[in-house]
Order: sequence, then structure tokens, then C-alpha cells
Amino acid sequence: MVEGAVAATPSPLLMGVSLLGGIGLFLLGMTMLTDGLKLAAGRALERILAAWTRTRLHGLATGVLLTALVQSSTAMTVAAIGFVNAGLLSFTSALWVVFGSNVGSSVTGWLVAWIGFKMKIDAFALPFIGLGMALKLTGEGTRRAGLGMALAGFGVLFLGIDMLKEGFEGLGPQALPPLESTLGGVVLAGLLGIGLTILLQASAATFALVLTAVAGGMMPVEVGAGMVIGANIGTTLTGILAAIGATSNARRLAAAHVLFNLVTAVVAIVLLSPLLALIHAVGVWLTGSGDVVTQLVIFHTLFNLLGVALMWPLSGPLVRFLLARFGSADEDAARPRYLDRNVAAVPALALQALRREMARMGHLAMQLAGEAVRLNPLVLPWPPAEPQADARLARQLETVEQLQKEIGRFVSEISRNPMHKEVANQLPELLRIATHFDTLSRVMHHVGVQGSHTPRGEGSGASVLSVLILPGRTESPAAEAEAGAASPGIVACVVPVFVAAQGFFASADPEGAHQGPGGEWLVAEARTAFEEAYQTAKAALLHAGAGGAVDVNAVYDWLSRMSDLRRAVEQGFKAIQRLAALPELSAQTDGAPVDNSTADMESAE
Repeated sequence: MVEGAVAATPSPLLMGVSLLGGIGLFLLGMTMLTDGLKLAAGRALERILAAWTRTRLHGLATGVLLTALVQSSTAMTVAAIGFVNAGLLSFTSALWVVFGSNVGSSVTGWLVAWIGFKMKIDAFALPFIGLGMALKLTGEGTRRAGLGMALAGFGVLFLGIDMLKEGFEGLGPQALPPLESTLGGVVLAGLLGIGLTILLQASAATFALVLTAVAGGMMPVEVGAGMVIGANIGTTLTGILAAIGATSNARRLAAAHVLFNLVTAVVAIVLLSPLLALIHAVGVWLTGSGDVVTQLVIFHTLFNLLGVALMWPLSGPLVRFLLARFGSADEDAARPRYLDRNVAAVPALALQALRREMARMGHLAMQLAGEAVRLNPLVLPWPPAEPQADARLARQLETVEQLQKEIGRFVSEISRNPMHKEVANQLPELLRIATHFDTLSRVMHHVGVQGSHTPRGEGSGASVLSVLILPGRTESPAAEAEAGAASPGIVACVVPVFVAAQGFFASADPEGAHQGPGGEWLVAEARTAFEEAYQTAKAALLHAGAGGAVDVNAVYDWLSRMSDLRRAVEQGFKAIQRLAALPELSAQTDGAPVDNSTADMESAE
């Protein structure tokens, strides 16, 4: 009997191995689930976030649903910070996605409570693993493989929970440091939850550990609740790390995540006893028994919902508070330097301020254009794009667009006042110029992103790609190759176009060294040089594509990019022409003032 009893008791080593293995399987399953769903979704996640975050209620619901899907609030928060950093989401839209992700994290607890403790896990998990791996192996490189990885990860996740349950079997409260169900014990449990979540880098793993420990009688439900509260705080560390070196809005979002979790934790600790008592009473009334696992899951869901309810009226002040912090040079550039409400009362002075601000907007637009050109081939071999190139372009575009909005508001403000015809006639022209600069910025942002994502390896530019038949040549590619002629590749062909564009944007900078007397002539000369380079490269690419010397799709791609570049050059040339054609204001504005509501304020083409 004694020997049988000893044999039935698991050894500490075996229990430790089961616990470590269970944690490892749980984390592996969660990683597979998250990565698989990302692969299966492709770029659909970006479209969903853009389309479903128009209001804070939509953003909240999106955060809940996507976190429930990927089973990781940490991954969802990091993704939201990444989208804000890349300019795909605004700060206010992403804020409610992050708040929703906290509520969505409770879905993991419900799955563990309903499936992990109420079903035979082997019968549930193994079919998911088998089906998932079959999909992955038969669909390598497709979305089916991503879906298969997600299904397999789902099964592995619950196998990990099963191993955790085995590891906790036979252990009692004496296996852990004694923590009482007092305020001090709950706070200490919260600190333990924070440390465990930082160590595991997943609040869901901590949550699963706590649920299995509470179910095994190793800790009271109050201590488990304290650890769950701490896990919510600990999950903010990953977001903080993701925001280091990111944009101002990304850092604001990480700060909002920390504030939300801290406020929610304080509320949960203050209301811990009454909430648990209420949940227990309702559970006994509904089921006749107080299931501690279900109590803990309901508590986790409830205090996150209370946090959202608290943040709903406080979101406005929170946004204003955060917008006043984490400022950057880009945001300072987006603030008007010359436009002032006091100046708006004097239309002639307001017009001068507008023209100075317009020149500054043009300078920022040309800086963006120059940055975008540098991401495209200017020399051979074509160097790789710098890290964070897309994010930097997105910030520059946001700066130009914000400045254009401020200029538009200022024009609307001064247009309400009576003004002389000389002033009124220039306002539509200034709006046209602002539109030209804005269009140039948008087009060049697209050109720059294309350049940063174009592979530099063999077949795309660092080396000679294919033989091109240049205009006027009659030799076939084979004949040229036999003769040993050094024929340029596609990238070598388009390099002069981007070099000419770089020269144009430098000469067209309204605040650049080339402006002043004769500056318009230099801009026109730079535009002519660009047009010649463009036509030469276009003819060469078309000849190569028609002759079969290069991939036609590659020719189409580069022709499209060159066409965008040409459009941006035309927009910049029109803006500089219109700026140069603006008349100087007379010292005295003679004549009767006019009501600007009758002035021609037609929108720019």
C-alpha cells in the first residue's frame, strides 16, 4: 500500500518538467496561432483596421474581435502601434483598438474555462493539429498554409493547458509562497503577475497558469485575481518596447495603453471583494455551485469592461493630454509658422503671411520628394533602403497635409472679412498652389514607398537585368551579347530619370538656394532636362518590352513609376510658376473693399 501510494504521487522533477513543458507548448501554440492568422489574412488586416475604426465604437469592437481571433492582446497592441507608426492608422482610431484588445484578451480565459477544464483535451486538440498540419504541408506558400498553422497552433495551445493541469495535480497551497486574501496579499500577487508576464511575454500564458493553479486549489481565487490584474499591467511592456524610437503617435499610443491598464488595475483592486462576492452569488444562483475558474474569467472580463466604461468619458481629455506630449520635429513643422489669428484681421498682412507659409509648405513638399527619389535608383549598385524609410515618408506626408489644412482654415477665416480686390484675387491662386504641393507630396510618397519595397537583388537592379534595345539600334540582343557589348539593365536605364528628378526638386524648392531672380528659368531648365531623360528611358523600356528582351510586367511597373514621377514634376513646376506669377502687394491698397463671398474661390484643378 505504501509503495502504491508513493508511486501514485508525482515526483517534483516530473511536476516541474510538466509545468515547463506545458508553458512551452502553450506559448508555441499561441505563436503558431498568431503567425498563421497573420499569414492567412495577408494585407486584409490593414484594410479591416482602416475600414472598421472610423468611430471609437467601431475601433473598440474591432480590437475585441481581432484579439479574440489572434488570441493575443500583446500582438494586437504591437500591430496597432506598428500601423500608427507607418501612418496607416490615426492615434485616436488606434486608441480604441488597443482598449478593445484588452477586453478581447478575456476570450482566452473563456476558451480555457470551457474547453480546457470541461472537455477531454486529447480528443479536441489532436484533430486540430492533424488537420492544420495537413493544410500547411499541402499549401506551402499560400494562405491555406497560414490557416493550417493557426489550426495546429490552436491544438498545441490546449495540449499545453493539459500539461499544465497535469503539472499542478497533486500540488497543494503549500507548494507556493503563502499569499493571503488581503489587500497586501493581492498587491503582492499582482507584482508576481507582472513579473511572470514580463518573463513569458504573454499575459494569456500567465492567465492560463493562474486558472490551472486556482482550479488545482493551489491559491485562493482572490490571489488569482491579483495575479490576473498584474498580468494586465505586465503586458504593456511589449508595447513600450515597440514604441521606442517610433513616431510621436506610436509613443502616445503606448502611453495610453499603460494608463488604461493602470487605471483598470486600480479599479479592479478597489472593487475586488464586492465584484468576486457578486460573481460568486450569481454563479451559485445560476448553476448551484461556485466554479472558481469561471469566477476568475468573469472577473477578468468585468474589470476590463469597467475600464472601458471609465475611459469612454475620459478619452477626450486623455487624447488632449497625450497630444500635448511626445512632440516631434515633424509635428512642430506641421504647425504654421507665419499664420496667426491676429494677422487674419488685416487681409493685406494675412496675404503676406499666407505666401510665406505657402513657400514653407513647398519647401517641405520638395524635401519629401527628395527623400522619395533617394529611395529609388540614383546610382548603381542600387543601395538598400534605410530602416524606417516608410515611416519617415509617412510622417513627412502627414506634415504637408496638416499644413495644407491649416492654410485652408486660415483662408476661410480671412475670407469672412471685407478685403480689397487685390487681396481677394490672390486667394484662389494660393489654394491652387497648395493643391499642387499636396498632390506632389502624395504622388512622391507613393513613389518612395515603391522604391523602398523594390528588391535590390539579382533581377531587380543591383546588377544588369536584361539586354535593352535602345532607340536607333538594329542589333538583336543575341548579336549584342555575342559582340560583348555592355548593354544597360532596366535599373541602369531609369537612373538618369531619377537623377534628373532630384535636380528638379532641388531647384524648385521655394526656400532653396536656386530661388530668387532667374530662379524660374533654372526650374524650367531642370524640368526640360527631366523630360528629355524621361522620354529617352520610356522609349528604351518600350523597345525592350516589345522585343522580348525583358519581362513586360517589369517594364510596366517602371513605366508606371516614371509616369508618377513625371506627374509630380509637373505639379511642382505649376506651383513654382504660379508662385512666381503672384503680384507684389502695393504699399497702399487703394480702391473699395469687396465682399469675399463674391470673390472667385473656385477649387484648384
